[in-house]
Amino acid sequence: MGAVAMESAGNFQEVLGLELVESSGDKVVFTCPVKPHMHQPYGILHGGVYCSIVETAASVAGAMWLGDKGYVVGVVNTTNFIRATRDGTLTATATPLQRGRTQQLWQVEIVDDEGRLAAHGQVRLANITDADKLGR
Repeated sequence: MGAVAMESAGNFQEVLGLELVESSGDKVVFTCPVKPHMHQPYGILHGGVYCSIVETAASVAGAMWLGDKGYVVGVVNTTNFIRATRDGTLTATATPLQRGRTQQLWQVEIVDDEGRLAAHGQVRLANITDADKLGR
């Protein structure tokens, strides 16, 4: 399942420039370079990028934890923007708050090059068994 999660996230991860640094069912770490095409009009990183990083890190971690028992899909993403970022590299770390039979809750901290908190998010994931029915 871990490989499936990484493959399905692959195209979007490439758009963001995410690089997987560490991965297990208990912790996932990604890095992401901040580039000008990711900025909003004021020259700072667009909030949607933070949300996307949070969703990706939590989903990959949750899928790795669930393994071959099924698939995960995000059902709630709450991301707080703490510090504006213009450049450098962000590091996102996902850790579990709750993992159960039908749902999981993961938190993700995103820090800048100086270790300062740039964003914090939580993602509620649903554990599902039949991904073929999604979106139909």
